[in-house]
Amino acid sequence: MSRRDDIPPTRIPRTASFVPPIQREIERMIGAGELVGGTRINESALALRLGISRGPVREACRALEQIGLLRSELNRGFFVREIGTKEALDLYDIRAGLFGTAGRLAAAIITTAQLREMKDLIRRMDEAIEASDLATFYTLNNEIHRQVVVASDNAKLIEMYPLLEAELHLFRRRGLVLPGSMRVSNDEHKAIVEALSNGDSTTAARLLERHILAGKARFLRTLGCSAAIDARPAPALKRVPADS
Repeated sequence: MSRRDDIPPTRIPRTASFVPPIQREIERMIGAGELVGGTRINESALALRLGISRGPVREACRALEQIGLLRSELNRGFFVREIGTKEALDLYDIRAGLFGTAGRLAAAIITTAQLREMKDLIRRMDEAIEASDLATFYTLNNEIHRQVVVASDNAKLIEMYPLLEAELHLFRRRGLVLPGSMRVSNDEHKAIVEALSNGDSTTAARLLERHILAGKARFLRTLGCSAAIDARPAPALKRVPADS
C-alpha cells in the first residue's frame, strides 16, 4: 500500500467511511515508528488532526484491539501493545510458513497484471533505497507481501494474513534499519518475483520462506543474541532512525 492510500495528514473526506481509514492511519503510525509500544492513543488529538469526532477514532481503536495491535485499560483508554521477544520470534516462524505456502500457490496461477504491479513496487522500493527513505520502503514492502498473499487465491490464507500482519507492525520495521538491509531485502523480492514469473512453485516457496527467516535474523541482530530468549517486551518497539 502506498501513502496515497493512507489518510492524508489533514482531513478525511466527509463522504468516506471513517473507521477503516482511521484504523489504517493508526497502523501506519505504528509501522512508521510514530507510535511505539506502551504509547497511549490520544483520541482527542487524533480526532482533531483528522477533523472528525472522537467516536470513529474509538471504534477504530476497538477494531485494532480485536486484532491484537492495541490493548485497553479501564478508564485509561487504548495503548499500543508491547510484544515480548519470544512472541515476536514465534510470529516470524508462522509467517515464514504462511508465505512459503502463498508462493507455492501463487506461482501456478499468478497473472501478468499482478506480476507487473509487483515489479513496479520493486522499482519504487529501489527509489526509496536511493533516497534512504525507510518509511516509504516499509510501506511498499508491506504491499508487495500482501500482493503475494492475494495472488495465492486462497481465501483462508488471505483472511488470516491481516490478523498476523497487524501484530508484526509492532516490531518488524526495526530489522530494516541495519546497514544494507533494504537493498538485500529488495534483491530477495526480485528473485521471488522471477520465480513467480517462471511458474516455479518450489523455488518461489523456498525463496519466500527464506526471505521471512532472513528478516527474523536481522531482527535478532538488532537485539543481540542474549535477547532471543528474553520474554520481556522487545526493545524493537523503540524508534530507531533510518541509516543515511
